Amino acid sequence: MELRRLGPVGQEKPAVLAEGVTYRLDALTGDIDGGFLAAGGIETVRAALAAGELPVWEGAEAERIGAPIARPAAVLCIGQNYAAHAAESGAEPPAVPILFHKHPNTVVGPFDEVEIPPGAQKVDWEVELGVVIGAEAAYLPDEQAALEVIAGYVTSHDLSERDYQLAESGGQWSKGKNSRGFNPVGPGLIPADAVDPQALRLWSRVNGEPRQDSTTADMIFSVAQIIHHLSQYMVLSPGDLVNTGTPQGVALSGRFPYLQSGDVAEVGIEHLGAQRTRFIPARTAASEGTAR
Repeated sequence: MELRRLGPVGQEKPAVLAEGVTYRLDALTGDIDGGFLAAGGIETVRAALAAGELPVWEGAEAERIGAPIARPAAVLCIGQNYAAHAAESGAEPPAVPILFHKHPNTVVGPFDEVEIPPGAQKVDWEVELGVVIGAEAAYLPDEQAALEVIAGYVTSHDLSERDYQLAESGGQWSKGKNSRGFNPVGPGLIPADAVDPQALRLWSRVNGEPRQDSTTADMIFSVAQIIHHLSQYMVLSPGDLVNTGTPQGVALSGRFPYLQSGDVAEVGIEHLGAQRTRFIPARTAASEGTAR
């Protein structure tokens, strides 16, 4: 079972994909958001599927696929969480999880085009396992409790502009992470009980050429450790997205060129699905004025 949101930007409707068939969820919920997840929405969908109560979405294959979660209140990210990636970045493996934030409005669909910011020279790809929170979490007692607040998992693409992150903007990570569309998510949300988060292959390609190929078993901090750790410092809310870090093979390593307008990046995670993002020039006030 895979929860999806289909339709034009800002008009997405909830759906579920099961055994190759897409069903509408309009009768159960207005959207796949924190309130739906906190109210046991995933189990409600399972029950409706089992009872044959959901209508088939005719023509679903022609619809745009949006991000599978709507309006996350927070997008929290863990840096340098794979030892080989930390090494290629010239850093020692962290002793505790490194936290930074992305603006929720960076979240876009898995096949949407993404802009290269004006003048940006170092846009980088980063495939990541995304964790979607399903229940409020604060001061969790242990790692088992951390796993119990997870609604599901998604393929997440934590795009970065390295000059903004490391040099041009004074070394503030979040400045390099928050340009328009810098977090494609999806195609689907896979329920947590169907996934072993520490045994997933994840990969990326740019213009068809391999870049990253690793496994979540190589994480420095496991998903359970990350969620438990974060809950000691903040309240995690239903619908929040947590990006858990990327493996080696990014442009920052110096082994590959950075992304440019016209490039196509593909990222994927075993059992969670793949994305395809084409990069385009940024829309600016000047360019929009010219277009008019």
